[in-house]
Amino acid sequence: MNFLPTFALNEMQEELVDSAKKLSASFEKRASFYDQNALFPFENFQEIKKAGLLELTIPKEQGGKGAGLYEFILLQETLAQGDAPTALSLGWHLGVLMNLSSYQVWPKETFNKICTEIITKQKIINSAHSEAGTGSPARGGLPETSARKTDNGKWIINGRKTFTSLAPILDYFIISASIEGSNQVGEFILPRDSAGLSIVETWNSMSMKGTRSDDLLLENVTISNEGFLFIRGQRESKPQGWLLHIPACYLGIAIAARNEAVKFAEGYQPNSLPHPISEVAKVRESIGKMDIELTAARHFLYSVARKWDQNPNARNKLIGELASVKYIATNTALSVVDEAMRIVGAKSLHAEHPLGRHYRDVRAGLHNPPSDDITLKIMAEQALAMNEY
Repeated sequence: MNFLPTFALNEMQEELVDSAKKLSASFEKRASFYDQNALFPFENFQEIKKAGLLELTIPKEQGGKGAGLYEFILLQETLAQGDAPTALSLGWHLGVLMNLSSYQVWPKETFNKICTEIITKQKIINSAHSEAGTGSPARGGLPETSARKTDNGKWIINGRKTFTSLAPILDYFIISASIEGSNQVGEFILPRDSAGLSIVETWNSMSMKGTRSDDLLLENVTISNEGFLFIRGQRESKPQGWLLHIPACYLGIAIAARNEAVKFAEGYQPNSLPHPISEVAKVRESIGKMDIELTAARHFLYSVARKWDQNPNARNKLIGELASVKYIATNTALSVVDEAMRIVGAKSLHAEHPLGRHYRDVRAGLHNPPSDDITLKIMAEQALAMNEY
């Protein structure tokens, strides 16, 4: 079977992809088990830690590997071919660190401390901003989670967060909260062992089961002022290049589905034919369609990532392209998985079949940020702004 080419550009990137391929192959062996039982892939993350990947996007100045966005998405696309929930979960951890290093919104001492703990103690971090009452943070709703500052300088936080990916193994939670007595929203970092912090196992999704994106419950969680990070709105909103790990992950799912369909076509020969179905014109047309769609989406993804890395001063001009990559990639991934299932036929509907898992997982991409309607709005506003006189 012919595999799609890698987008690695140099020896370092080729080594990263080779390492990721080995992990991906290992993840694939357990993917069905984790999916069928809706379990968090603990064993996968032990292998990720052993491979030293938790520090991939930590700057070299803080002791990390200092990978750029291009390397980040190379990793994500490759890992997702083996187990998408594992890749997406790791992407949140690595992406948060990349974003923090890009914009340096945290107190320097706090960021350095977290980086050191990740490198030396293999700690894992993620943000938890979504809430049932506000929906996606991208919609602009104010958090119902509240933070009250006490007379002795501590903070008391109460609330409940949804979609807390990596919940079973997170060591630190970054949360947003409305500050009582003001119209401000603050961000805080909470250690897992904080009194009053607990995980409620609510994750019962048809997609991405292994992310275990359970609820985070905060009941009178008291932290020192060191846990306070910053006030939202005090800094200009910036483009979020790190979010390209999302389309990279879903393209990885599509590549895995494409590979599954090609392998099937090459090996399946019904008794009505003197040859495998790979020689049937309609099947060849479907394979060609998948590869054209994937080639276009992947080139778009990697070209925008390259622009992000090579010209930091022009990143503000990439907002539309970043959003468009996610739109194109996730919708392409949906189309490719669907085409793969048409090639394989009814067998792909079996619960234990890899394509059944890919079909369910790929649909989650529509609900990761930015959503399609927000992307269309961004692009329309850009187009109309260009024509204003």
